[in-house]
Amino acid sequence: MNVYDTANRLAYEIQESEEYKNYKKLKNDIMSKPDLKNKIEEFEKLRYDVQLMQYTGEDKDEEKTKKLEEMYMMLVQDNNVKEYFDLEVKFNIMIADVNKIIAEAIKDVL
Repeated sequence: MNVYDTANRLAYEIQESEEYKNYKKLKNDIMSKPDLKNKIEEFEKLRYDVQLMQYTGEDKDEEKTKKLEEMYMMLVQDNNVKEYFDLEVKFNIMIADVNKIIAEAIKDVL
């Protein structure tokens, strides 16, 4: 077996995982509701902006951070959105773990 076969098998197994299936199903359900989709996209954009400021070392924008927290609290009042965020975290943890395993295996040449 070569590395490409293994990578393809890993991709298949990720798509067959409960983390992926549950997250994808709920994401599709939520994104089919235009009003909710727009609110989540606005939240994601703001979250990205706040994270980018943190990574680049910019001073923390208290106003944006407060707005982000308020948007999150409003969104998670909807149980489906709360579950969506929880499943997103579970899926991202799985992908991060896979990436960590690969990075650990090749760290001696990087």
